[in-house]
Amino acid sequence: MLLNEMIIDENNMAFIPSLGTSYQLNKTAREIIDLLKQGKTKDEIVKIITDETGANWRDVYIDVEDFFQKLKVYGLIQ
Repeated sequence: MLLNEMIIDENNMAFIPSLGTSYQLNKTAREIIDLLKQGKTKDEIVKIITDETGANWRDVYIDVEDFFQKLKVYGLIQ
């Protein structure tokens, strides 16, 4: 999984050395990637973000699912 080699700096700029690509992340995207690197599942990530923000579970799930689809399009996860 290319996500595991992603390096993220203090400005949330992510870099994948093997591809030579970089991405600007927001705070939530960085948190999702950090949680994925820790081995958390999508449902665990949704629960963590919901608990932290107090947002509606369904809304968080939709946003996380959308982000997962983007990661798949970029070939960063399967």
